[in-house]
Amino acid sequence: MFATLKEDLKVVFERDPAVRSVFEIIFCYPGFHALVFYRLSHWLWGHEFKLLGRFISHVGRFLTGIEIHPGATIGKGFFIDHGMGVVIGETAEIGDNCTLYHGVTLGGTSWAKEKRHPTLGNNVIVGSGAKILGPFKVGDDSKVGSNSVVVKEVPANATVVGIPGRVVISGERRIGVDLEHDKLPDPVAKAVSCVFDQIRRLEDQVEALQTEQKHLQAELERYQKLEQREEVI
Repeated sequence: MFATLKEDLKVVFERDPAVRSVFEIIFCYPGFHALVFYRLSHWLWGHEFKLLGRFISHVGRFLTGIEIHPGATIGKGFFIDHGMGVVIGETAEIGDNCTLYHGVTLGGTSWAKEKRHPTLGNNVIVGSGAKILGPFKVGDDSKVGSNSVVVKEVPANATVVGIPGRVVISGERRIGVDLEHDKLPDPVAKAVSCVFDQIRRLEDQVEALQTEQKHLQAELERYQKLEQREEVI
């Protein structure tokens, strides 16, 4: 457990440019505090001290604003940035080197005593406010955009955005931790742009038809005038 906590300290230095020292992490980082409470409560939970494990978890929630059920499984290199409002359910599983931002929920959709929370693969990033609900897997090296609501399985190397979450990038492998949330694609904006392009094409076609109609009308009028002259003669 202590070796894992040492690794958790190292991860903060790697993923937060604001950190200055180990003491700053120990005293000022609620994400790290939440992991300390989780590691202890998870050990107690695994050794059949269920009530004590839940109590330690509850204390951690009260002090950090981050709720991690002691029954959840979390791998190495886990990082919670800011963290307020993060909720991780009992049967959730998180792989190695994952990153969660504040307001993230790994929730369930069933009351049955079964696997009801999501599984995150390795190197997954979940943006602030995102909700992942259900007993499915988010594949390795995937990214979930901020405020997305994901309710079905996500393939590896994918990017998901929207409500409900839609895969907008698939198969694009990411190297290392990518925190550039501002570069996530916007499928709604893309769809609106496509509609505008179609409207412009239709306007061009209508304008061409109107020009052709005016030309035909002018030819018809000229022909009628010629017929009138012939009749007079």
